[in-house]
This record gives sequence, structure tokens and C-alpha cells, in this order.
Amino acid sequence: MTSAYQQLSATFLRLSRFGHLSAVAGWDMQTMMPAGGSRARGEALAELSVLQHEILTDKRVGTLIAAAEQESLNDVEKANLFEMRRAWQQASLLPASLVEAKSIAGSRCEHAWRQQRPANDWQGFAANLKEVVALSREEARLRAEASGGTRYDALLDLYEPGMTSARLDAIFGELKSWLPDLLQQVVTKQAGQPLSPPVGPFAVESQRQLGLSLMKLLGFDFNHGRLDVSAHPFCGGVPEDVRITTRYNQNEFLSAMMGVIHETGHARYEQNLPQQWSGQPVALARSVAVHESQSLFMEMQLGRSREFLQHILPLVTAEMGEQPALQSDNFIRLTQRVKPGLIRVDADELSYPAHVILRYEIERLLIEGEIEVEEIPTLWDEKMQRYLGLDTRGNYRDGCMQDIHWTDGAFGYFPTYTLGAMYAAQLFQALKRALPQIDQQILQGDLQPTFDWLQQNIWQHGSRFSTDRLFQNATGETLNPQWFRQHLEQRYLAD
Repeated sequence: MTSAYQQLSATFLRLSRFGHLSAVAGWDMQTMMPAGGSRARGEALAELSVLQHEILTDKRVGTLIAAAEQESLNDVEKANLFEMRRAWQQASLLPASLVEAKSIAGSRCEHAWRQQRPANDWQGFAANLKEVVALSREEARLRAEASGGTRYDALLDLYEPGMTSARLDAIFGELKSWLPDLLQQVVTKQAGQPLSPPVGPFAVESQRQLGLSLMKLLGFDFNHGRLDVSAHPFCGGVPEDVRITTRYNQNEFLSAMMGVIHETGHARYEQNLPQQWSGQPVALARSVAVHESQSLFMEMQLGRSREFLQHILPLVTAEMGEQPALQSDNFIRLTQRVKPGLIRVDADELSYPAHVILRYEIERLLIEGEIEVEEIPTLWDEKMQRYLGLDTRGNYRDGCMQDIHWTDGAFGYFPTYTLGAMYAAQLFQALKRALPQIDQQILQGDLQPTFDWLQQNIWQHGSRFSTDRLFQNATGETLNPQWFRQHLEQRYLAD
């Protein structure tokens, strides 16, 4: 007789396969699909979302979960069953009609955003965003009524299980107490350092080849993934078929280069999740912040380190050509330059948290109903002025329209970027303690010890452990933001 747990495993494997199709169709929508296919694709994805929702919320699933909890299971099966129950409970809170409406509204808003952002068309964008916000508020209401928490916390928990806005306020409040002063110290220090900017143009194909070379160096498995172009860089697909994207600017190449390194960090995590549990919730990434810790480990901790930059410089000059800007010291200064700017994805690691905190504070007010969509630009500009000293009035394209997250209704996602940066710093410090020769190995291009350590401590565990338990095991403590501060002070003020 098939056990309840085995029956559940078969159901979740089926859901995983539908998720595979949805992920690849979503990737195609953002990279290859002609504009005329938007409506039909959005409806098809919505239909698939409803189908997955119906399978997951079937009463039989709840019955099987209750029965499986009485069965004799090993530790991994218990962890998997815990994740099954969480997924079932989360899905059961929403009616299929809301799932469908949210999917369609998100597809419509995202597709229109591709034309509206370049046109600086805030009014057109806002009209679509209002519908996404209304549906997200309804979702938040239903989830909050079940959890007993706030509406924003109910959405935050989808991306970072166990995290609350109260805890975020404490973490970000402490960060805001020292970051502005450190930012100003570094900007002042670097103002006295000579810097030669790279002289373009830089051919797109050369930038692409550089990206592919760096992906190879970072261990990307091209038999199970590929690199493409999209309006907003992302990592999608599934562990067996990971799709990463970037975008190119012929006037400068560093944004695309670092974007590829960042997305490759996501991809390495996906490609090394536990295949022996494939198709089950326990085989998925632990959380969005853990996912971001892997991309920011690659981009910020490793990718902008002096040792890594010195090693990859020959790859860079092979594609971009020799020029004064690409002499070793200048190249390092370029990639470690701190200069507050308008665009989050291009921000240096010192000013980046300000971009995240700004979005967190706005989206929380939006979901709680304390502000409306029409108020976003004014609030955005006020916070950009306060946190980074930048004026965004009338510049919606490089202001509140620059990101894709709100178009898809991904409220609660943004805080995970800075949590991920903190986790990444904590991991890199633990790596250095475990492997004292790691800097020299990185300089020589021997990255396998780093990858082996990540595989042992993070990648192979999937969602077997809670985030706190995962980092306690890997680093000896749960999240400690002080490692992030120490990293920034050492990199930018120590010399």
C-alpha cells in the first residue's frame, strides 16, 4: 500500500513539473516572445497558476498531510512534510479567482512597463499598478487574517519565512545609524584618488563573450543553463535548466559584467540544490534572502575583491582591449567606486542598502493602505533626497518605475536584498576562518575550494533547515549584521 507521504510526494512532483513549464514560459515572455503574444501568454500562465492552485488546495492534500504526520519518517522526509504543509496552508488561504486575477494583472503590468518605462510614462504605468496593488492588498488581508499579523508581514513571510517588519525595522534602523556617515567618509576618501573612466564603445558581442568567460570561471553548468538578454536582469528556470539574463550598454561594460556575476551566483545555487530530492519542496532554495546571499557572495564578496579582480583582468582586456582605465589599480578602483546613483541594480554595495530601505518603507505603507499609488513618486523623491542626496522629480524612469518587482505584485521581496548582503558577508568571514589561504587561492583563480565550502554548508541542504539553523550550522551564529559593517569598513576604509 502506498503511504500518505508517498502520495504527497507524487502530488508535489506533479506540481514541480507544472512549475517547470511556468518558469520557462515566463522566461520566454521576458526574453524572446514577440509583443503581440503578451495577452495570450499572460492568460496561459494564469491558467497554469490556477491549475497548480487547485491541485495544491484539494482537500485530499490536507488529509494526506495529517495522515503522513503520523507515519514513521526520516529527518529529510519530516523537513519535506513541513514544507508541504506550509505550501498547502499558504495556498489554501487564497481563492482560485484571486490567483488568476493576480497573475493576469501582473503579466499585463509587466509587459506594458517595458514600453512605459523608456517613455517615462508614469500615468500609464500607475493605471496598471493600481490593479496589482488592489489585488495584492486583498491577498495580504486574507493571509493576515489567518496569521494574526500585519498585512505586510503576511507577504514578507512568503519570501522570508519567519521574518517580520518589526525585526526588519530593528535591523534597518541600526544600519541607518552608521551607514550615512560611512558612505560620506568613503566618498570623501575616494574623491582624492585618481580614476580613469573606461573609453567605449564596447561591442555587445564582446561583453557577451566576457560574461560567458566569467560564468565558466564561476563554475556555471552550460549543459543545464544559458545566458540571454532581458529588460531587467534575472535568474529563472529550474535547477535542471537555469536561465540567466543581463542587459548591455555599449557606453560601459561594468554593469553587464557585474550583473552576470550576480546572476551566476543565483544560478550556482540552483544548479547545486539537492538533486536526490528533486521535485520536492525540501529541494528548493531555503528563502529569497538565502538566494540573494549567494548572488551577492559572488558579486560583492568575491567579485569585487581585489584578488578576484586581479585574476579576471586578462579576461576583461582580452575582450575590451588594453587602455589606461583597465590597468590593475584603476580597474579595481572602478569596481570598488562608491558613488550614490539613481539605479538600484547598478549601485555600489555601500549605497545599495539605501535603495532597499527606501523601497521597503514605501511598499509597506502601500500594502497597509497608508498611501496610494499616486503618492509613490513624491515619497520616492523625498527618500532619495534624504538617503542619497539625489533628485528624482519628474524622472520616473530612473525613479519609481525602474524595478520589475511591483509590476508582478512581489511586495515583501525587496528587504531580502540587504538581508542577503548581510548573510553574504557573514558567509565570507566564515569561509576565511575555515580556509585561511582562500585569498591567495582566489588570486590564482582556484575557486573550487570556495565552491566546495558553499556546497557543503549551503547548497546541498536546500530547505532542509530553517534559515537560522542553516546559518548557525555554517557560520556558528544566526544573522549578525556586524559582519556586514566590518566588511564594508575593511574594504573601503582600511587602505
